[in-house]
Amino acid sequence: MAETGMVPVFYHSDLETSKQVLKACYEGGVRAFEFTNRGDFAHETFGELNKWAAKECPEMILGIGSVVDAGTASLFLQLGANFVVGPLLNPDIFKVCNRRQVAYIPGCGSVSEVGYAQELGAEVVKVFPAGNVGGPSFVKNVKAPMPWSSIMVTGGVEPTEENLTKWFDAGVTCVGMGSNLFPKDVIAAKDWGKITQMCKDALAIIAGAKTK
Repeated sequence: MAETGMVPVFYHSDLETSKQVLKACYEGGVRAFEFTNRGDFAHETFGELNKWAAKECPEMILGIGSVVDAGTASLFLQLGANFVVGPLLNPDIFKVCNRRQVAYIPGCGSVSEVGYAQELGAEVVKVFPAGNVGGPSFVKNVKAPMPWSSIMVTGGVEPTEENLTKWFDAGVTCVGMGSNLFPKDVIAAKDWGKITQMCKDALAIIAGAKTK
């Protein structure tokens, strides 16, 4: 996450579509990918996707997102999730993930939640919904008294130079990007090359912002 600076966030009920999106991101330079637990039988899709990715995208680190309870976290750990992300902070999920030494990245919307997550063992905390809880200035103001914080922001992130530069100037470790990286019309048209190019462009902007 720290190395590339971007984690695509994606869900689709169709396994083949999910494979093609994952492969397109991989070819665009992505090495950490969050498949979200958004629909019925998402765990079945994830399990098959993870097995496929181990062969087709060997350097990809595949994690699961939208996890709100410990039982769900356990289910996805059994299916090989390499990290667990949530929209909220649930201490019970830390117990499950810490026991397996798998990273849990909880969603935090306040400085107190960020501190509590770190106390429970979070190496990276997710600020969510980042655009609503204060945007880049929130991140900057958290980092001032807590400079050790590694922050991932999701929500309100766009694959543009203006937007990404603001987040990295504020001090984020990485960004999570969903619908803005996967426009519905592009997915419907199966234009996988477009997704690869969008990933390449976003990663290039991030690399530039990180070296400033």
